[in-house]
Amino acid sequence: MRKLSLNTIMSNIRSEIPFEAVSEDYSFTIKIEDYAHYICAAVHDGHQFRKSLWENCLHSEYERWYEEDPCTKEMVEEHPIVIAGCDSRFEYDLNRAPETAIYTDAWGKQLWNKPLPDDERQHSLQKHANFYKVVGALVEKIESKYGKAIVFDMHSYNYKRWDREVPTWNLGTANIDNDRFGKLAASWSEKLGGMVLPNNLPSTSKINDTFQGNGYFLKFVTQKFDNTLVLATEIAKVYCDELTGILYPEVVRSVAVQLKELIPLQLKEFQDTK
Repeated sequence: MRKLSLNTIMSNIRSEIPFEAVSEDYSFTIKIEDYAHYICAAVHDGHQFRKSLWENCLHSEYERWYEEDPCTKEMVEEHPIVIAGCDSRFEYDLNRAPETAIYTDAWGKQLWNKPLPDDERQHSLQKHANFYKVVGALVEKIESKYGKAIVFDMHSYNYKRWDREVPTWNLGTANIDNDRFGKLAASWSEKLGGMVLPNNLPSTSKINDTFQGNGYFLKFVTQKFDNTLVLATEIAKVYCDELTGILYPEVVRSVAVQLKELIPLQLKEFQDTK
C-alpha cells in the first residue's frame, strides 16, 4: 500500500487507474482493484486518535473502541473497491455532517476536559472534507461508467446495551428512495438473515429496527447522486465481546466469506432493476 496525496488519489480515480493507498495524513485507506459496479465502505472502522488530543480527552481508549465499528473493513476487504476511515469517530465522525462531526459529549459523557482549540477542530474537519471529496469523485466515476452504482455502507452496533431482543443485522432505509429501491433493500435484508454463523450464533435481520439509516455518509451520496443506492448495513457485535474488547476472528471471517458470495448476488439484482 502506498501513501498518496489527496490530489493523486483524485487524479487516479478520474483517470480510472487501479490503486491501493493510504491518504497522506493516514486518515483513510482506499483500494480500487477494478472499477466495478459497487463500492464497500467502512467509515467507523478506524481507531486512531491523534496524540495532541490524548490529554484533553475524558474518554478512555476502551470507551472509544466500544462505540467504534471494529472489523467492518475486514468484513469487506476482499471486494474490488473498499474505502475506510482510519481515525476514531471520537476525533471526527465521518457519519455526521461537518457541523456536528466533532463531539462535545459522547453517549452521555463529556468528551473534552477543555473546549477543543480551533486549530484542532480545523485539523479534524479538513480530514472529514478530504474524505468526502474522494467519496464524491469515486461515486461519480462509478455512476458515470455504468449509469448507476450500489454502495454497501458497513457498520456495527452494541446489541447488549438494548433491553430487548434485537436483530443480528439491521438495514436502515429511511433515507433511500423506497419506491424505487424498497424491494432491493428487502432482498438484501433477507440475504443477511440467511447467513449461518459460527458458535450457533443467530442471524436475524430486520429493516429500521435499531437504526433507520440517518447517517451522513448515506445522505451525502443519496442526495448528490440520483442513481446510486446506499445500503446502510449494521451487524450486531456478535463477532466480539463488546464488554471486554475480545474479538472472535472466526465470526469475522465467516461474515467476510459469506459477504463475498452475497454482495455479488445483490449487485446482480440491482443491475437487473430498472
